[in-house]
Amino acid sequence: MKSLLMEQVASFIRLEANPNPLITVTNLTVSPDYRYVTVFITTIPDGGEADALVFLKRKGRDMRHYIKKHSRFKIIPSLTFEIDYGERHRQYIDTIAQKLEKPGQPSESKDPE
Repeated sequence: MKSLLMEQVASFIRLEANPNPLITVTNLTVSPDYRYVTVFITTIPDGGEADALVFLKRKGRDMRHYIKKHSRFKIIPSLTFEIDYGERHRQYIDTIAQKLEKPGQPSESKDPE
């Protein structure tokens, strides 16, 4: 159910949202009874999260209707939206790691035998 629901949410966002900021669904958590779902998002460019959350909260009812129309789920969950800070931190660490690597140098030093 999780992957199908993630596809439905992403499809709705792709159809309804402006491309600026680009909203990406990174993960979602589903309650054990399938009645509540938290959708985690990131945006490109950084800093568009507030606008994205306003849009998603405003369109939450329409998204539930879209999911109901395009799926055969017995229960259509209530949706909440949050910024995926874990993904933001991972991206930040990746950029730091790339800056630390020197161009033209291998990332691991090899000991001569």
